[in-house]
Amino acid sequence: MKHLFTLIGVLILALSLQAQQTIITGKVTANGKPVQFANITIPALKTGAIADQQGLFVIRNLQPGTYDIKISMIGFQPLTLKKSISNKQTLSLDISLEEDLSKLNEVVVTGVSRATAVRKNPIPIAVIGKRDMNMHVNNNIIDAIVKGIPGVSAVTTGPNISKPFIRGLGYNRVLTLFDGVRQEGQQWGDEHGIEVDQYGIARAEVVKGPASLTYGSDALAGVINMIPDIPETEQGKLKGNFLTDYHTNNGMIGSSLGLVYNKNDWKYVVRGTVKAAHNYKNKVDGYVYGTAFREYNLSALARVDKSWGHSLWGVTLYDNTQEIPDGSRDSLTRKFTRQVLDADDDIKNRPIVPDNQLRTYTLNPLHQHIQHYRAYNRNRYILGKGDINTTIGVQQSIRREYNHPEMPAQPGLYVVLNTLNYDLRYNLPAIGGVETTVGVNGMYQRNRSKNATDFPIPDYDLFDIGGFFFAKKTVGQFDISGGLRYDSRHIKWNDFYVGPDKDNGFDKKYNLPDTAGASLQFPAFRHNYTGISGSLGVTWNLSQRVLLKANIARGYRAPNITEIGSNGLDPGAHIVYLGNREFKPEFSLQQDLGFLAYLPDLDISVEVFNNNINNYIYQARLYDANGEPVVIVPGNATYRYQQSSARLYGAEVSVNLHPRAVSWLTMDNSAAYTAGLNRNKALIDQHGDAARYLPFIPPLHIRSALKATAPRNFGMLSKTYVRAEVDHYSAQSHFYGVDNTETYTAGYTLVNFGAGTGFTNKKGKTVLELFLQLDNVFDVAYQANMNRLKYFEYYSASPNGRYGIYNMGRNFSAKVIVPF
Repeated sequence: MKHLFTLIGVLILALSLQAQQTIITGKVTANGKPVQFANITIPALKTGAIADQQGLFVIRNLQPGTYDIKISMIGFQPLTLKKSISNKQTLSLDISLEEDLSKLNEVVVTGVSRATAVRKNPIPIAVIGKRDMNMHVNNNIIDAIVKGIPGVSAVTTGPNISKPFIRGLGYNRVLTLFDGVRQEGQQWGDEHGIEVDQYGIARAEVVKGPASLTYGSDALAGVINMIPDIPETEQGKLKGNFLTDYHTNNGMIGSSLGLVYNKNDWKYVVRGTVKAAHNYKNKVDGYVYGTAFREYNLSALARVDKSWGHSLWGVTLYDNTQEIPDGSRDSLTRKFTRQVLDADDDIKNRPIVPDNQLRTYTLNPLHQHIQHYRAYNRNRYILGKGDINTTIGVQQSIRREYNHPEMPAQPGLYVVLNTLNYDLRYNLPAIGGVETTVGVNGMYQRNRSKNATDFPIPDYDLFDIGGFFFAKKTVGQFDISGGLRYDSRHIKWNDFYVGPDKDNGFDKKYNLPDTAGASLQFPAFRHNYTGISGSLGVTWNLSQRVLLKANIARGYRAPNITEIGSNGLDPGAHIVYLGNREFKPEFSLQQDLGFLAYLPDLDISVEVFNNNINNYIYQARLYDANGEPVVIVPGNATYRYQQSSARLYGAEVSVNLHPRAVSWLTMDNSAAYTAGLNRNKALIDQHGDAARYLPFIPPLHIRSALKATAPRNFGMLSKTYVRAEVDHYSAQSHFYGVDNTETYTAGYTLVNFGAGTGFTNKKGKTVLELFLQLDNVFDVAYQANMNRLKYFEYYSASPNGRYGIYNMGRNFSAKVIVPF
């Protein structure tokens, strides 16, 4: 009997404790209408919920206490409620959100010392989210960003190779980040893209202008930070989504599976992706031989949140096999031909590619293989009212290009780049309203050539270190911020010998002391580059929704390895590069002015910039004393890097309509213009207008998109929309035309249509999302001026009057996302 009473007592106590736990229920609305899929979180308890189709939510099993309850949803101003919950069984909340179509209060982490609202930052920053990226046809993550942010463009070499440009500057002048860690591959190369899984990115933040203050060298033009998707989920529950993507033009098939699990203070995220495509087509070239690819991605993240701060660990693996187009054709039929011989190769007698090899997913023997591996750790330690942030990462980039048809297993180029990244910064407690950050960051790199036959760059070691301070303060209507930075980069390499390989008849690397029969291709080099950068800006809040911004920044970039050290063939680019050891660092001085008005029925954004660059580095075709092109490797052009002054200026204008009287209709309009002027007076005097402009400057780009979204759900359909877009690129007559490096590019207009919807179950939960998109509806034949394939031409006369390779034709895509 005694044990029975004890058992009853235990049960009563358990029931009493259960009764003390609180359930929070509520409804989220805006203007009297339910807000679907709003996030409700209690950070202190690491728990939360997502509002359903009617805006209703439930959070269970809460202990009594006083907590901050945070409510957020894209398109609405975030809200924080402080609520004390007692031993009641149910607490009911009626939450009303205020619309914020302007995203003025959206928080960004790129280009600033600590998380900052967009409205308070004088530096031009643009953001694109996952849903916006899903609405476009994208073969890679850079394409998604280009289509969504004015002022960003890309140099392309086929559908899966896009290198970002910001306001006319690219390559090593644009710093790409993955979750805040700088992406390090062989950025100097034209023929491979950014090694990031496009389906695993939740948002991208783009800094348009020098960001050297925070990141050091290589952020002269700006920064693109790709932030991985870490979905919210309930405690102890496995959540995920499966995505499949199909494109009709090149048969691209993409599949991606993501999983997230939350237990106690830990959150785990895993994603795997596979993409494959055959050659793309257009109505001028048919199927373009050499543009197929196959890509694999795997990533894993683990994050723990504690009272002392948080720690995140991440690992990514990227593997891309990409064909190498060379543009060779039959001179009469214009059908593509393929290289089958090495030494005895005759471009005029190559065999025509059979039709069955143009639509196969099997890659041809001439291809490149890019692998990128990364592991990193980010920490935040709270110290009173300040905090310390640390980042350390290791990554390896392996690049092989197979360009020998008679020896397909022998890479022409084979380089391995190992990088260690580090970053340490301390956010001091605010003193007198001034928020100050001091920090140091940099990297160590080691690049080595392996079993190759071509050696465009030497084996080198590089060490970067830079220290900075940054401060910001709000004075009345003004938000002021700025800082200074000092950088040092040390680069070195030893004597590098190249000579004949008796085993295969090509060249190979010779190692000291055995250099008999070899020549010294890269004499030893050692140099230290230094630079001072900084910025100062102010945001004038004329009202809550009307702002004026001004910023001036000095950027710094040390010459990259190919600009100072190259002396050989890059087989994928079909170019022999010659560097210059005497180059000085580039320095830019950029002024930005911005006007932003976020009114009830429309948003207006006007950003103008002027950028003067000293010691600007660019490529120029090399000619001999008789005016004939220098040919070092037959069938490949020879380019030498040059340095001069340059100026870039331009503007981006956006006018987005969202009339309250017709709340289901929006119209987004944008225009971006960039001009690039070469200040090399001697070259202009020699070549005239052909030398007046800089290379790879995008033309005037105007985009208008009309979108209608269903004001309510129809049965099981939710968030249904239809969208029409007109994309216009003006002709580019301002190009770098010396030695026909670039040529005139005609303007063109593309019309695109899209539609999408979500499917819900009886409980209002989304069980499937569908995105449909038809690009280039009228199958316009066009060549983008930043498409390198435009210049892949072997003949001076063409039977159809068309030269080079054209961009992709009409393409329909279907993307399905199944959350679970």
